[in-house]
Amino acid sequence: MARAGLSADRLAAAAADLADEVGFDNVSLSALARHFGVKDASLYSHVRNLRDLRTRVALLAGGEMIDRIAAAVAGRAGKDALAAFADAYREYALQHPGRYAATQIRADQALVADSPAMRRTAEITYGVLRAYDLEEPDLTDAVRLLRSTFHGYCALESTGAFGAARDVRQSWERAVEALHVALVNWPRGEQARRTPQSSP
Repeated sequence: MARAGLSADRLAAAAADLADEVGFDNVSLSALARHFGVKDASLYSHVRNLRDLRTRVALLAGGEMIDRIAAAVAGRAGKDALAAFADAYREYALQHPGRYAATQIRADQALVADSPAMRRTAEITYGVLRAYDLEEPDLTDAVRLLRSTFHGYCALESTGAFGAARDVRQSWERAVEALHVALVNWPRGEQARRTPQSSP
């Protein structure tokens, strides 16, 4: 019988807190069961398996993260929106390392497909980039550039891998400026390069 008070949402929230404490890779059903003082089997009334639990943590964290980003970029456009997006992303990644790690997994697509948070993330991210007059496939390429830059920087910073005396915040701000320049001067697709430009 399921323990009263337990639910999939409550388990995901507890697992997210545990991930921030001990690392996302160290979250297990056994650890979660110990946290609630129940047997492992009690959890299977609420989550199918560890993958299901981790996907739920990823969706929870993704929702929290995009809420912060949405608040940061509201009313902004262009470089200001990009910088606000980047700063909110970095802040969340550094403050919640376990939750952030969860957002990087390849999640269960059956759950992701119905996630309002994932749809909102795409809408806001693509909305910021459309200010740079990008269209597909350049939009997707630009999203991947931003994600890989932000993730790489945060991953290195979180482990103290930047050893030079230069302040990491200042380097971050310069990196965001460089991304802005890259987006403004984005190399257009092959078809766009071959299209004759009309006279002014």
